[in-house]
Amino acid sequence: MGLGGLGRVLVGFGVMLVLVGLALVAAERFPGLRIGRLPGDIRIERPGFTFYFPLATCILASLALSLIFWLFRRR
Repeated sequence: MGLGGLGRVLVGFGVMLVLVGLALVAAERFPGLRIGRLPGDIRIERPGFTFYFPLATCILASLALSLIFWLFRRR
């Protein structure tokens, strides 16, 4: 892969990053989407301590990215 190919990959990642950012902004405006607070996300609260791990959100994001990469690979 030459510099042109690397440039295209970086532009592709940049576009994907912008799309993810726009999705997060849209999710904040529509609280019904509840991205980051899905059933299955782990949240433990104790006095002076809060642990939060978005397990279900990570799995959903992984599935979405896997589908996107699979669709691009089919080309």
